[in-house]
Amino acid sequence: MPAGNMAAQAAAPAAGRRGQDTPRTRRRRKARAWTGWLFALPALVMYGVFVLLPLCSSLQYSLYDWDGITAAKWVGLANYVQVLTDPRLVEPILHAFIFIIFFSIIPVCGGLVIASIIKDLKSKAFGTAARILLFIPQIIPAAAAAVAWVWMYSSDGVVNQLLRGAGLGGMARAWLGDFDWALPAVGIIGTWLGIGLCTILLIAGIGKIDSSLYEAARLDGAGWFQEFRAVTLPGLRSEIGVCITITTIAALASFDAVFMSTQGGPGHSTMVPGVAIYRLAFVENNIGLASAMAIVLVLLVLLVVGPLQRLFKEK
Repeated sequence: MPAGNMAAQAAAPAAGRRGQDTPRTRRRRKARAWTGWLFALPALVMYGVFVLLPLCSSLQYSLYDWDGITAAKWVGLANYVQVLTDPRLVEPILHAFIFIIFFSIIPVCGGLVIASIIKDLKSKAFGTAARILLFIPQIIPAAAAAVAWVWMYSSDGVVNQLLRGAGLGGMARAWLGDFDWALPAVGIIGTWLGIGLCTILLIAGIGKIDSSLYEAARLDGAGWFQEFRAVTLPGLRSEIGVCITITTIAALASFDAVFMSTQGGPGHSTMVPGVAIYRLAFVENNIGLASAMAIVLVLLVLLVVGPLQRLFKEK
């Protein structure tokens, strides 16, 4: 028999043994699977205790009329009906959707433009300084930023001083105390907080776009806008989706910036679901209604974010 055939026949049983799913192999595979779960166990425990358990408790409380002290009374879905029909509770939800303009749309659009401009900067030092300045709002707590903006929005604050210096003193006002302008004024705080994060994420996304695409666009005579529309936007599909998702959730679940600046006032002109839930639970002692509104807010976030994820999913 040729030597090659003998070697093949000798190797065949060994190969068969290696390919067999022996009990020892199965035990090793199970051990590796359990090892992975053990590494994830601390995070799962924290998530269960601080997210899933409170969520289930809120779902339970939302079916009762309870002030947090006396005996609870079963009311079924009555709290949800009140959340969706009471104008005092529907208004904060509408304000949260208006905040999407300031917290999400403006920061993402502004971040796209700023990121494209920084990409074309020839001075690396200036580009680095711009990145640092834009990212500073991300390291400042939103509550502290809101306090600083309260000072700037005051009657003698920086905003009004700039308006008077520009000859627009007639526009000066107590911005956060004005029923018509308080909501946009708080929204601008959200814009300032979000635009830096969006810009940094989009700059990182531009860095992964093949530079040859920009060179080809310039050779074809494309200007800045054509290059932006044909190369930058398509290349940033996933990054834009991440930015819109994060900022939309921040808009719908906004609390700290609103609470520290206006507490939902004047009147209810800046009331958002987060502040309304706080007031219902800890000021009006209506735990059941507050829990129902919290569950509605969770569902709203899922209903808005879910389609966004599908829209910006890379094909």
